[in-house]
Amino acid sequence: METKFLLLWLEAPLQSWGFDSKFGRRDTLDFPTKSGVLGLLLCALGAGGEQRELLARFAGLRQTVIAFRDKDRARPLVLHDFQMIGAGYDDKDKRESNMIPRKCNGGFSKTADGKISGTKMTHRYYLQDAVFAVIFEIPADIADACAGALQNPVWPLSLGRRCCVPSDFVYQGTFGTESDAETAAMQKALSHESRKLIADFRVVDGESEDGDAFTLNDVPVQFGRVKKYQDRRVTKIPLNMPDGEP
Repeated sequence: METKFLLLWLEAPLQSWGFDSKFGRRDTLDFPTKSGVLGLLLCALGAGGEQRELLARFAGLRQTVIAFRDKDRARPLVLHDFQMIGAGYDDKDKRESNMIPRKCNGGFSKTADGKISGTKMTHRYYLQDAVFAVIFEIPADIADACAGALQNPVWPLSLGRRCCVPSDFVYQGTFGTESDAETAAMQKALSHESRKLIADFRVVDGESEDGDAFTLNDVPVQFGRVKKYQDRRVTKIPLNMPDGEP
């Protein structure tokens, strides 16, 4: 299959790339997941629902992430946010009752006077002021459609969650080779108008002796209400270490 490479620039005040999140605790990795990037692309295309056939076309294709940081600052900090959810819903309305947190047996928690207690504290984690270049391999026959959608998205683009709005143009070009896309990413970082960026680390598919290899369950097989994923081996390769770190 002939392929091309999209260069995506992911920069925002907040980003969140969940990998092991539960209902009450939404974690984030320190780099974008493949499921998150594909979710962004499908939003741009307006492709809702399961999308099993379309996702299957991307399953074996590569994703390379280059993380940048400010030259004179440490890596992006993680913001821990507390959010209360489930308040104000009518338990007698079937649709609204589904939004109220429940106990493990499916029932509602109640106060001493018998009223439904429909609130729950959740923990949300975000990367602050992070910058990533994502080199995303895609089938050549849909490259133009993907590029057009990222420039004129059907649904708003966000970086992991809807509150994480990009602060720069996400689409930065389509390239014939991964090396050409990486060269453009480095040029973009060097020419940044307001920040002195340097490459911090790279995340590549597969295993390499140059870094730490681990498994992520982030290759989407099915989106929609019931999501399914496959595993992917990746390696995180350090490029520049912040001052004071080994």
